Amino acid sequence: MDTHEDGKTPDLSAQEKHEVDRNQPPRAAVLHEIIRTQGNQELERSVAALWWSALAAGLTMGLSLMAMGLLNSRLPEGEAFKVIASFGYCAGFLAVILARQQLFTENTLTAVLPIMSKPTLGNFGRLLRLWGIVLVGNLCGTLLVAYVMLHLPIFDQRTDLAFLEIGRKVMENDTRQMFAKGIISGWMIATMVWMIPSMESAKMWIIILITYLMALGDFTHIVVGSAEVSYLVFAGQLSWEDFWLVFAAPTLAGNIIGGSFIFALLSHAQVRSESGTPNRSPPPERPGDVGDE
Repeated sequence: MDTHEDGKTPDLSAQEKHEVDRNQPPRAAVLHEIIRTQGNQELERSVAALWWSALAAGLTMGLSLMAMGLLNSRLPEGEAFKVIASFGYCAGFLAVILARQQLFTENTLTAVLPIMSKPTLGNFGRLLRLWGIVLVGNLCGTLLVAYVMLHLPIFDQRTDLAFLEIGRKVMENDTRQMFAKGIISGWMIATMVWMIPSMESAKMWIIILITYLMALGDFTHIVVGSAEVSYLVFAGQLSWEDFWLVFAAPTLAGNIIGGSFIFALLSHAQVRSESGTPNRSPPPERPGDVGDE
């Protein structure tokens, strides 16, 4: 195909040029602004709105433990079937994100970008307020759903044993592993949040892809993991001290570092660098601009 010296395809009509422009993926700056705006809206929400949404999200995240336990108890033994059962991990994330409930690890990206754009003490205080309310609400929801799943006559013995095994699998990690795997988990959730605005029509598949990989890698997540590990505590197989010190504290620190201090900081730096760089080429022509005729 013949092209001009500048590399552009010749003889495109105004309508065809418009189609080219429309099908370009959004720039990083556009994604940054979408997520920053969403984060600013979250920071403005009332305490009551944040609390009830976060509590609902914690309860909903129990679906991940429930789905994995049900699949594990009904599939044959073997690593190949564990790969299938890992799809259950996606259930809670799908429900929470599609229902737009408050999930702590999402806010490690969305609520941080407004602070990086305008780093004031007031904004930092708003971030800590949001994080505190959402984290406590998420944990209250997951602990409540784990207690109910254990003590109410809902599941058969095979499923109860599968729930216990899931919690034991998490606690095979020491504190360093909890922390390191939490960094990867926080980074993956932030990646998912960054991808969704550019591919809204594929949102469900993005959520499934990212969270399924998290399950396969046994990466630690403060909200899902709190349901899995607290089930062991309520069953009398783990102390609350181990829950908080071995699991919760290092996992939470890892999630925050992975989502905020790595992904959000790098994404913000990328956009700021682009905004300070002069354009080397003219913007794409659009219908109605001079030269389209």
